[in-house]
Amino acid sequence: MIRSTLRRLAQAGLTALAASLLVWAMLPLAPGDPAYRILKSQAPEHEPYPAEIAELRADMGLDRPLPVQYLAWLGRVVQGDLGTSWRTGQPVSDEIARRLPATLSLLGLALVVSVSVALLLALISAAFRDRWPDKIIRAYAQIGAALPTFLFGLLALQYVVVGAGVGKVLSGGALGMALLPALIIGVDRAAGWTQLLRASLIDAMNSGYAHMSRARGSRPWRTLLIHALPNAALPFLTAIGVSVGALLGGSPIIEDLFTWPGLGSYTLSALAARDFPVIQAFVLVSALLYVAASLAIDLAAIAIDPRLREARA
Repeated sequence: MIRSTLRRLAQAGLTALAASLLVWAMLPLAPGDPAYRILKSQAPEHEPYPAEIAELRADMGLDRPLPVQYLAWLGRVVQGDLGTSWRTGQPVSDEIARRLPATLSLLGLALVVSVSVALLLALISAAFRDRWPDKIIRAYAQIGAALPTFLFGLLALQYVVVGAGVGKVLSGGALGMALLPALIIGVDRAAGWTQLLRASLIDAMNSGYAHMSRARGSRPWRTLLIHALPNAALPFLTAIGVSVGALLGGSPIIEDLFTWPGLGSYTLSALAARDFPVIQAFVLVSALLYVAASLAIDLAAIAIDPRLREARA
């Protein structure tokens, strides 16, 4: 158990380091001179002089070798310095620290919704396999997996907020106002998870231990919950861990639609202004959250299933 945990921690550290390298490469690989873009964004009416560009490049360390630039950037990131916004001139880390709690509360609520919906629907679908509840749930799962999240958001705005008067378009970040956008994100994400868990549950119900349980007189629901669900949970947990980054990546559009004061709407405005430090910071936070969630799910899977400990020992 300890050896498997240490190995997984080392893998997560290497993954985070590789992600940081890719995120840092966004700036030097972007078209144009970063120093020119910064000066131009600060004074759009003024064309920067070559001397100004050269001076700023030296101040930013852009005249140094790329490995040195990366190590310097990584050192600042480790200390919590994510750079300065080209658009506002404010430290990006301060903006993220102010907006990240709102995004995390929204995504945490969306995660609870998506897991609950997927678990409930998958259990019903597996219990009533090939009957009308199963057919309705499969139709929802297929449609939900095919449609983008922002379409659910637009429909909710039109028919729930505007039509029925439930919820608000302008939100101040209160947790009560997060319910509707969290439902949209959660129900959309639950579609794919429902398909995955349903398939795993059906495979588990067709296994030898499930047949043995039924032969001993266990009721179908008991076999499904006590024997099939624990064995079908590992792929489901893995999907949750993999999708955390996708949840954060899909939040900007929903946050913008509902004017949620989180990290996503802040990033969308940075994309429109080509504010690369903000974009870098958002991608880095998304990558680190993905690594942390994957690590937590993997460690939970190792703790739940002894076979994984034996396989990785």
